[in-house]
Amino acid sequence: MEQTLRIDSGNVTLAASLHLPQNQGAKVPLVIICHGFVGSRIGVNRLFVKAAREFVQHGIAVLRFDYEGCGESEGDYGSYGFERFIQQTLDVIDYSTKLDEVDENQIILLGHSLGGAVAALTASRDKRIQKLAMWSAVGHPFHDIVQIIGEGQFHKSATTHSIDHEGFALTHRFLESLQGYSPIEESKQFSGDVFLAHGMNDEVIPADYCSIYQYSFIRGKSKSCVKILIPEADHTYSSIQASTSLYRQTLQWLVKQIHTQQVNDHEAI
Repeated sequence: MEQTLRIDSGNVTLAASLHLPQNQGAKVPLVIICHGFVGSRIGVNRLFVKAAREFVQHGIAVLRFDYEGCGESEGDYGSYGFERFIQQTLDVIDYSTKLDEVDENQIILLGHSLGGAVAALTASRDKRIQKLAMWSAVGHPFHDIVQIIGEGQFHKSATTHSIDHEGFALTHRFLESLQGYSPIEESKQFSGDVFLAHGMNDEVIPADYCSIYQYSFIRGKSKSCVKILIPEADHTYSSIQASTSLYRQTLQWLVKQIHTQQVNDHEAI
């Protein structure tokens, strides 16, 4: 079952889609998907839609949402600071814990690209999140986004207030705010289990970040960290082979983590 939701976050309303397994009895685990830079809850080539429909077939609920100013959400993307991404993610988690169908102790964050960095930062701050999946995650938000838009455009934003990037008015305030965040460093504070995936042919975000993140998680407080590199996959896993491999390996990790949690919960009774 799929349904459209509206989630309040500050003074804006975020658009979201909820996928629920058919004929579920007990409360089910939930994956919240955090999309990337100037993206949406659909994803390039329907990356997140297809992932959600795959996961739900295995008893896992999925909530996809649009950040402020993206997709069908209210607001203007790029007019606010990076912190708003984290706050909006926290508001979506708050909303999710109140859903009757969802096991509030089994909420998993999954982020792609810049959404991967947001997911890591959010999970490091919110103890309710003990499972984290990151696809092709940004490692250095300011450096990586400036590389995408071009250094000339960043410098231009300082004098013109904002720049036009693919139809989004990105303000200098927004771009500068990215400098205050280091998800790789902050990921050391996350105490749960982690799944990392990256395409080896990613020309947008370096695949080396996957190994750097893994090292940071292992050095920090995480319980476990699994890393996979997918040959010939680009940043958005645009081929059928790449996306199929991504979904399959992510799902294997999710099912294993959920089963382990259920066993631990049962033994604790």
